[in-house]
Amino acid sequence: MLQSPHGVEELFNKYVIDGQVYATDDLLFIVDLVHIFRPKNVKRINRVSIDALLSYLKTHDVERKAISVYLKELLSDRHFSRMVSDAGILQDSDFFYEVKKRLWAKVLPYQPEKETYEYVLNQVFYKQTDVEWVDTIPMDQLLELFSLLEFEDFFVSNKEGTVLSELLNSIDIITQRMSGRAMESYIINMVPEYSHLESPFRALEIEFSSVMTSFINGDIKVLLDSDISYKQIVILHKQCQDFVNQAFKNSSKYGISIKVNQSLLRLRQQLQRVNVLISLLVVQEDVQEQKQVNTIDLARRLVKYNCYKYNVTGLIKESTQLISYEITQHTAKTGEHYITNTAKEYWHMFRGSMGAGIIVGFLCIFKVYAHHADVSDFGKAMLYSLNYAFGFCLIYLMGFTLATKQPAMTASTIIKAIEDGRKQHLESGEKHVGFAKLFARLFRSQFIAFVGNVILAFPVALFLIWGIDQLFAVNIMGEEKEWTKMLVDADPLASRALFHAGIAGIFLFLSGIISGNVSNKNKHNKVLYRIKEHPWLKRNLGLQRTSKLANWVDTKWPGIVSNIWFGVFMGMCGTIGVFLGLGIDIRHITFVSGNIALGLYGSGFQAPVDMLVWAFIGMWLIGFMNFMVSFSLSMLLAFRSRNIPITETKDLAKATWRHFKNFPLEFLLPTASGVIENTTVSTSKGAKEKESQANN
Repeated sequence: MLQSPHGVEELFNKYVIDGQVYATDDLLFIVDLVHIFRPKNVKRINRVSIDALLSYLKTHDVERKAISVYLKELLSDRHFSRMVSDAGILQDSDFFYEVKKRLWAKVLPYQPEKETYEYVLNQVFYKQTDVEWVDTIPMDQLLELFSLLEFEDFFVSNKEGTVLSELLNSIDIITQRMSGRAMESYIINMVPEYSHLESPFRALEIEFSSVMTSFINGDIKVLLDSDISYKQIVILHKQCQDFVNQAFKNSSKYGISIKVNQSLLRLRQQLQRVNVLISLLVVQEDVQEQKQVNTIDLARRLVKYNCYKYNVTGLIKESTQLISYEITQHTAKTGEHYITNTAKEYWHMFRGSMGAGIIVGFLCIFKVYAHHADVSDFGKAMLYSLNYAFGFCLIYLMGFTLATKQPAMTASTIIKAIEDGRKQHLESGEKHVGFAKLFARLFRSQFIAFVGNVILAFPVALFLIWGIDQLFAVNIMGEEKEWTKMLVDADPLASRALFHAGIAGIFLFLSGIISGNVSNKNKHNKVLYRIKEHPWLKRNLGLQRTSKLANWVDTKWPGIVSNIWFGVFMGMCGTIGVFLGLGIDIRHITFVSGNIALGLYGSGFQAPVDMLVWAFIGMWLIGFMNFMVSFSLSMLLAFRSRNIPITETKDLAKATWRHFKNFPLEFLLPTASGVIENTTVSTSKGAKEKESQANN
């Protein structure tokens, strides 16, 4: 790649002959010229200089005039209004369609008509990173190049097809689109505060239409920042922003769907685009250099919009933030019940987890019978799924606690403590003390849930298989390959137990996501209100029972759906793994404890000691993996929803480790007061921590 003055001279010698640019394709010269200055690694450069080009043009007048004529002819009579109004802005409310469209466009880019600016940009600045190095070219060099090539700013002509006309059309198109979309009923429903007021988007459209007419008629040449019309546009633009912000804010009250979220994001993107484009029309006073700067800024904007029009990462990041916030808001409210504080809550959690252990013991037996059923592999997967789903729903409805189901529901509660810790202006050594104490409460809650599940799942499964043997004289795990498999599957060295435990952790995380999503949809669709006011239900059940039914659906239905899907995930995974040949399956600590009991009885209590030892070690490691994967994914979701940088985890780890060294017992058992106060901290700081803890 050419990167020197010699490279520029070589390029001109190749294409400029007798004072004219000759090429088999009109764009070849500009493509090669840009290629000279395009860095190999954009991340490693802070500044791109075009001094080599400037020096050459200053000393070669014939070539300078040739490239000037060439570029003017190349860029004349080209349209860009559609590109500016569309590129990088959501074009459809269907999120998945938009992602698919952008991904496909990366493989096979859409090519516009040749008479458009977009076509030129697609051919010249075809890399997404091009905008990054173009932005590092100093403005003074670009102004000098602008002068050497004898370009004119876009304010010189307002005729149809000129740059100014295209820019005005772009803004006009966007304001019209915003005005129409903001009047849709599903948008208005998000902001009832504006339902009886004039739409600010409509007012902005009318105001800009007036300014556009003034430009076209020649009444104004530029838009001054002191003009009353510009000030009015600024005010109306702010009102439109407030409208969108209020709609997003109301999502916690009314819920939000992906369609509404995408529509509001589109309005926000369009407002940002309008703000940028209008600023290009504004000069502080009628000075030539300011007009040239605005013209260069417009060119840079065109490059940027074209480079980012298929940006998938930005789309996903922006689109999922609010949805993830709403999901974690739901799990935060639910998760607070999973973190024990007092000794009473701690032992209540223990009893609840013991109840879940009893049910899991039965589920382990049912799964063995499902495995021996004379059905297809798909039939077995369905039986497994029904077994899991029924058991999980029963555990949930009876108020019991399944270990590792907690992390997916508690991460956002911890986020509250993180946010509080970030707001506190404490010394670095005391940062996130509230989080460390909260994490200690969560860890001991998880620990006692593990113990409660395992302490009964094992004996219940053992008792049931013994009872079946006594009643029917059948040891359902009597074959050596079956009981051996039960024990080997828990061995972290002899099997993929930990990998499969991680997969179960992913499913635990997804079940928490589903619960929050269902709750959010119910709120957005006003399910509670619709059931309460259902005429048939009110007539046949009565007002009181209808109200109870509505409240039950509102509080329990998200959890039921979540547990059903968790059961389907767990039941289908192994069969899908066999079908695809991927060797994937699931392992959950509570079920593993029951399976170990079945394997032990199946061997006639003759299983090798080392096999049993590794199985029990694996059981606890599986539980740890279940917890870490589901909790880590939930934390990432919560971090994403609050825009908290991932680097914050370093301070969190330090605070937690410091608290563990001072109070290790607090991570396993509760104290009489619930949470141990750090007596080494000053009284004033201790008071702040107590207040923060109370808020949590």
